[in-house]
This record gives sequence, structure tokens and C-alpha cells, in this order.
Amino acid sequence: MGLVARVVEERGIATVCISTGRDLTAQVMPPRTLFVNHPMGNAFGAPGDVAMQRAILEQALNLAVNADHGGVLVDAPVAWPTPFTFAPAQSRM
Repeated sequence: MGLVARVVEERGIATVCISTGRDLTAQVMPPRTLFVNHPMGNAFGAPGDVAMQRAILEQALNLAVNADHGGVLVDAPVAWPTPFTFAPAQSRM
């Protein structure tokens, strides 16, 4: 999405990516990114957690308005309510 965001930005439309993969986002360097340390697929929070979803949306919109240079990567001050870890699937070979 970061590469698409760059093309959209070239057309004069501000973008904000919301990312759950900080390392990949840092490599792609989209124009503006809000990093959310949540499990993949849950960038805005858990299903039904309207308060968290609203907070993340407000932070993203604020970033769209207030970022003063390209390549901004901001860590959202939100936390997933339960511990989680990355557990890649085992190879079946």
C-alpha cells in the first residue's frame, strides 16, 4: 500500500497508511504512516471495540493534517488488550 500511497500523493491527495508491520513499513517509507502494534488484520482494534477504532481513526486523520514532511512513521499510543506473539506456521517439508 505504501507504493500506491506515493502515486496517490503525486496526484495531490494526502494519504495515511495504518500499519501493523513496522519493519516493512520503514523499508517502503509511505508518505505518512500510523503504526499500530496490533495483530495483523486488526489494525483498528478488536471487533466491536468502537472506542479503540475511533481513537485510531482520529490519530490517522490528525497525522494527515499535521505531518510536516514525507516519510513520517508515528507509533500509535494504543495497546492490544491481551498479549500476542508472532508464531509463523511450521514448514510441512
